Formats: sequence, structure tokens, C-alpha cells
Amino acid sequence: MASDDIDLLADALSKTHVGDGELSYKGLGLKLDDAESVEELIREMERYPGLRALRLEGNTVGVDAARAIAKALESQDLLQRCYWSDMFTGRLRSEIPTALRSLGSALMSAGARLTDLDLSDNAFGPDGVKGIEQLLKSPSCHTLQELRLNNCGMGIGGGKILAEALIEGHRQSSALGTPLKLRVFIAGRNRLENEGASALAKAFQLMGSLEEVHMPQNGINHAGVVALASAMRHNPELRVINLNDNSFTKRGTLAMAKALRHLRSVQVINFGDCLVRSEGAIALAAVLREGLPILKELNLSFGEITEAAALVVAQAVMDKPDMEKVDLNGNSLGEQGCEALRDAMENMSKGDMLASLSDDEGEPEDEDEDDNADDDDDDDTDDASDDCNEDNKEDSEIVEENGNTRKDDSPAKPQSPAEIMSFLSCPSAERLLQLGEMKTGLQQQVDASDPHKAADVFLKIASLYSEEPETKTAVLDTIDAMLKKLLSGSAFQSYCFLSSLLVMMGLLKGEGKRKKVSLVPGPLLCLEHAIQQEYFPQHHAVMLHTFVSRNSEALESCSSASERLSSTLEKKCHDQD
Repeated sequence: MASDDIDLLADALSKTHVGDGELSYKGLGLKLDDAESVEELIREMERYPGLRALRLEGNTVGVDAARAIAKALESQDLLQRCYWSDMFTGRLRSEIPTALRSLGSALMSAGARLTDLDLSDNAFGPDGVKGIEQLLKSPSCHTLQELRLNNCGMGIGGGKILAEALIEGHRQSSALGTPLKLRVFIAGRNRLENEGASALAKAFQLMGSLEEVHMPQNGINHAGVVALASAMRHNPELRVINLNDNSFTKRGTLAMAKALRHLRSVQVINFGDCLVRSEGAIALAAVLREGLPILKELNLSFGEITEAAALVVAQAVMDKPDMEKVDLNGNSLGEQGCEALRDAMENMSKGDMLASLSDDEGEPEDEDEDDNADDDDDDDTDDASDDCNEDNKEDSEIVEENGNTRKDDSPAKPQSPAEIMSFLSCPSAERLLQLGEMKTGLQQQVDASDPHKAADVFLKIASLYSEEPETKTAVLDTIDAMLKKLLSGSAFQSYCFLSSLLVMMGLLKGEGKRKKVSLVPGPLLCLEHAIQQEYFPQHHAVMLHTFVSRNSEALESCSSASERLSSTLEKKCHDQD
């Protein structure tokens, strides 16, 4: 190393902040190639026996320089925080794992107990993860609280290696009576995709200690999101979830909404640019209604959410005392929709928390819904019941300490009489009346855990409505019994049912290959009757009114019934005010 370079390094080190147990060489732009180039740096380290934090980010460290630094680290048994992001600029990718192994081995030899490890912005790929694999498994990382690996190009392979290292570290640390309790995990822009995300989800669920998870821009679609959602549910102290710029679609959003119902400490949700869409937004609004008591920020930007669904979200944040920011920018509201959303937030005295709507995509084009459905959601109809089956499926599982689950033995559903199945296959007023007392068995055919089937049964029965007294009474009594059951559970399940109903009635654009029914006055008149009953919550009426009032053209074929429904909804909503 030239004497001028050594003098330059010495001068830089003389200006380095030293204090509070920290040596910082952050952002000095040093090119450290060999042992000679780091001599001054090592002298500084040796003069600091109580070193607790070492910042090397913003420099470039070669293999020989790393080995020399590693030798000095072997005596630093008190080191806790390693800030080593952006540390290999210009280095061959093959060099980085070797350098990382040297540094990791030194930490293990020293007996250091790390709490923070930051290796972000080092494009080391899967091989780089192998370079820290042994360190992550070792006692030096049993105390790790924050792991930052943002923008490292780990890929699926690196994600799997990382997950296995964390799982093994947790196993070994648990055996010693001090299980690994990672609090902060950051791994955005790593191309983890579904396999990498699913592997990490197993580690997250096992640890159960996460407070912040940041995994934006990883090419994760609904399969990986569902796995992550299941893991999030088992991290009760979770405060921040940032999955920006992945692809949730409806199935992923429903799974994540379901998990959020169990989390009471969440303060920040960032699902921006995640294709949440309108049905997903409604599910999240339901969770806002019944949970997330201290939420401060909600980002649902660029999610193809339409005006009515955005208003449902806005209505749901009304009672959140800590709410500071709602971001619905870049959706499909249209100019009038943006204005309606601003007005709604202003009327709730929450106008200041609404983020800019300057990038709104405008009202969606009226196109066949199958053309806009993702390949991921071709089976959406079949999976809707799985996604909303909160109480009957997931809540019946018992999570063991090793992460395995078993299901409680549940009695099989009673078989429906042949007469009921025959009626549902070909419904008619005559057949409904012939059921007599067996009409009560129709309630067994609707379950909030299967919103699509429940909506289908509702429409079949409601379509039989007529003013003939006996038929009218039979239909309304049956509808009352069904809706009492469907709306008496959680807001999440009832909102899933209502959104499925709205899709089938043509008032909400859904995902997947679900056909809309031919609308007749009966369902509208049955809803008009139902919303006047005590079992029909006001916030459900507000949600229906939001969609009916903004999609009147879909109800033009039943104008008289539509007007009656709209008038009754208006009155119910005004009663709320």
C-alpha cells in the first residue's frame, strides 16, 4: 500500500467517531485490499478492548483484509453489533463467502454474543449465505435480535439456507435453555419467491418472537404469502409488517387478514403494490373493525382497489385512536372516487391522515373479469372457503413447541336430508313450502367459513320471494334464520360473506372464474327486509349502502326493488349518524 494511501487512511481514522463502545468507519469509502491496508484500523480496534459495535459499511474489504480484521476480532469477546452493509463493492462474488467465513469464525472464536448483524446491500447471493451459515447456527448468534439482509440477492436457494440456519440455531439455543428470539428481520429485494418465503416462514413460526418483518420486492405470490401469514399469527408481539411490492391477490390477502385478527400489537402494515384488490381490502377492513387496536399506518397503495372498497376501508379506520396515515394512492378510484374518499375522511375529522391520491389509476375499464384474473387465482372459487375458514379450521389446531400441529377431533357435519339437497339443486317456491319444518335444515347449508356457498344458497332462496303471503313468509323466515347465523360471528367472516354476495350480484368485481347470477328483485327485497332487523349490524348496512349507491347501473333491471333497498339503507345509515 502506498504511503500516501496509508496517510489518507490514518487521517480518516483520526476523524472516526469512537465512543459508547462503538468504532465507526461508516462511509469512508476505504479500499481495503490486504493486511497492510488495514494496519491502522486494527491498531484502533486493539486499543479498544471494550468494543461492542463495529461499523464497516460503505467501504470495500478484500479477502486478505478480512482475514486481518478477523484476527483482531478474535480478542473482542464483548462485541455485540456488526454493521457490515455495503462492504464488498467491486469484489468478485467468489471472494465474499471466504471473507465472511473469516469474519464469522473470528466472532465464534472470540465467544462474541451478537445482538445485531447487518449485511445488507452486499450482492453475495446464495453462496454468501453459506458464508454466514455456521455463524448463524453458532452460540454467537443465539442472542441475535436484529438480522438485516436487505438487497443481497439471496434467491430461493439462499432463503432456504438462511431458514435452515435459523431453525438449527433455534434448536441448539433452545437445548441450552435460551432459545433464539429474533425481533427484527429485514430481507427485501432478495428474489426469495414462494419457496424461499415459505422456508423462512417455518423459522418465523418456530421462533415466535418477531416484532418487525420487512420483505418487500421478493417476487412472492399468494402461496408464499399464505405461508408467511400462518407464521405471523404465531408472533404475538409483531409491530411492523412490510411486504410491499409482492403479489397477494385475494387468497394471500384473506390469509394475511385472518392472521392479523390474532395480533394486537401491530402498528404498521405495508401491503402497498401487492394486488390486494377490492375483496382483499374489504377483508382487511373487517379486521380493522374488530382488531388492530393500536394501528398507526396502513399502506394499501397501488392495489387495484375500487372506490367503494376504499370507502369501506376508510369507514373502518374511524375508531382507531392512534391512526396517523392511510395510504390508498395509485388505486382505481377515479376522479370522483378520490373526491368521495377525501370527503369521507374529512367528515370523520381524519382528513390529515389520508396520503396523497395523485397517482390514482382512474376507474377500472369495464372488462370481463376472467381477463383480469391472475393465473394464481384460477381456483379462487374452490379456495375461498379455506381462506375464510377461521373458526372451524385454524382455530381447531394446537401448536406445539416444536412447530408441529395437530387438529382437534371434530364431529362430522350431519348429512342433510335428501329433500333439502333436492330443493337446493332445483329451488322453487312449491318445494320450499313442501319442506315444512325441514326448512330449518337449510341453516345447516350455510356456514360463514364457506362464504361463496352461503351467498349461493342465500340467492337461491331469496330469488323465490313473491308477494303471495305464504311464500313471502316462508322465504323471509328462512332468510332471517340464515342471516342471523351468518352475521352473528366475526366481522371477518361476515364481510367475506357479504363481499361474495356483492360479487355474485354484480356490485363488486371479483377475482377468479366466478359467474354472476341473473339478478331478480327477490334478493334486493330480502336484503331490504333484513337490514331493518335487529340482527343486521349498522356497519354492515353502511358497507352495503356504499356499494349499492355507487353501482346503481348493475341494478337497473330491478329498479323498483333497488329503490326500496337504497331508501332503507339510507335511513339505516342516517340512524347511525
